[in-house]
Amino acid sequence: MLSSGGCGAPGEERRSLEPDFNTENHPVQESWNITLYLTDAGIRKGSIKAGHAAEYSNKGKSSYYLDRSVTVVFYGRIGTPPTTINADKAVIHENQDIEAFGKVVVTAGNNTVIRTTYLRRTAGDAMIRSNRHVTITGEDGTIEGKGFESDQSLKRYRIFQGSGEGLIK
Repeated sequence: MLSSGGCGAPGEERRSLEPDFNTENHPVQESWNITLYLTDAGIRKGSIKAGHAAEYSNKGKSSYYLDRSVTVVFYGRIGTPPTTINADKAVIHENQDIEAFGKVVVTAGNNTVIRTTYLRRTAGDAMIRSNRHVTITGEDGTIEGKGFESDQSLKRYRIFQGSGEGLIK
């Protein structure tokens, strides 16, 4: 997903890592002002932008830690608006699950806006979930609760421990 390279001056002795250097607590690589594209069989399914990214490796698995204005966009079917997640920080796990932290705002083309401090988008089922306080604003009103789950396009969602005002059709 991310790559970097480097070279040393000719003739200089190259140093290896200290034997007691703990790679779990230090990034394998870092990048600034990044844009990543999420693809499936060569088809672009989304994009990720961040001001800073750091890759960490733990027990052979890589995770990418993003910060400085993270924006994740998931594209729907052709002709449907994308779903956008804006967050202060995010983590992309090796299985492509994405966790977002801080001030998290999710918007979709159906004018639905979700605000929370944490959410997780699971790649396996393309669902967005949170177990924190959430405010969902849409054309039919505003609902608050603790926890929710939704499809990626925010068309079908469930809110837990909900309260608020809405229009019942």
